[in-house]
Amino acid sequence: MKVASYFLDWSEPCLHIGAGSIEKLPSILKSAAVKSVLFVTDEGLTKLNLTDAPISALKNENISVTVYDGVLPNPTFKNIEEARELYVKNGCGAIIAFGGGSPMDCAKVAAARVANPDRTIEEMKGLLKVRKKTPPVFAVPTTAGTGSETTLAAVVTNVKTHEKYAINDPKLRPGYAVLDPLLTVGLPPNITSTTGMDALTHAVEAYIGRGNTKKTRQFAEEAVKLIFENLETAYNDGKNVKARENMLFASFCGGAAFTRAYVGYSHAIAHKLGGLYGIPHGLANAVILPYVLDYFGKSAETALSRLSDIVGIKGADNSQKAGAFIEEIRAMNKRMNIPEHISSIKAEDIPIIAKSALKEANPLYPVPKIMNRRECEEIVKKIAG
Repeated sequence: MKVASYFLDWSEPCLHIGAGSIEKLPSILKSAAVKSVLFVTDEGLTKLNLTDAPISALKNENISVTVYDGVLPNPTFKNIEEARELYVKNGCGAIIAFGGGSPMDCAKVAAARVANPDRTIEEMKGLLKVRKKTPPVFAVPTTAGTGSETTLAAVVTNVKTHEKYAINDPKLRPGYAVLDPLLTVGLPPNITSTTGMDALTHAVEAYIGRGNTKKTRQFAEEAVKLIFENLETAYNDGKNVKARENMLFASFCGGAAFTRAYVGYSHAIAHKLGGLYGIPHGLANAVILPYVLDYFGKSAETALSRLSDIVGIKGADNSQKAGAFIEEIRAMNKRMNIPEHISSIKAEDIPIIAKSALKEANPLYPVPKIMNRRECEEIVKKIAG
């Protein structure tokens, strides 16, 4: 897989970052010769009136806008098909993904369905199955966590089977990303914390895995440093624009790292908890990550000790520094009121969660150490408390 990755297109999105950068969106679209767009978002952002200004600005520049704001927290097949139908019906030429990870993922898969009307969502499940180039996607994140604005992945939910899985293809990677911290200053503290820890999970899992390149390591290191320096500031002072901007860039860097280097068991387990119980992805990753890092032990020590050096955590040797790094993640969670356990996990579901998580992770995720079914069940028990 690592060898094959050198033959794929890893072009990063054209990045626009800074306070007020959303105001550049109409000119960005016009420079791409786009005259009609599908604006994919969720009802919550519509009710908060966050979508009003960008939509008005687009219309003032004679860009036709069709809004789809029905995206659920875990985007469903129905969401994707409804968005695709609106795109086709209104003759759109591009998609704007505005919001957190759910609108982003919905928009990306809707674009894939527009490009591949003869392929179902299920047929695109897995790796490199999108086939045809999608319409342009302009990603505008309103949370700092998923990094979806720069990834080749989209996670979708089949409500009939309670299955949550990823579609992975470089064709899903947005062509443009607009990171405006002013869109995130109103985020509640609990969303700030869990999305930020989601970004940390992306960076750490990418960094300790065996699919790294020099560039993905650099992205991951930058993300971890920025998160340790800025997440709690953004959590405690939501109007700190610089901390918000740094967290948006950290999320972008984490996404750029894992989109090539991949993630690990934290994500595999989190996807199952999201599918079974509707647990928000960032919250699940925040709780799960320390338990998975504990499991890796010596296989991840060297990498974690390097991250410890980067964020200024001291220790006598690699083992001490790695352990201190994991404990600091737990301490960050505690300071931001993120629980240690996910109590909604049912004992009878644990074998199902373990089996499904390992089916997703093995052998695709280049983790430091392979986990077996018994080990995975034991970790899920610890997560459940």
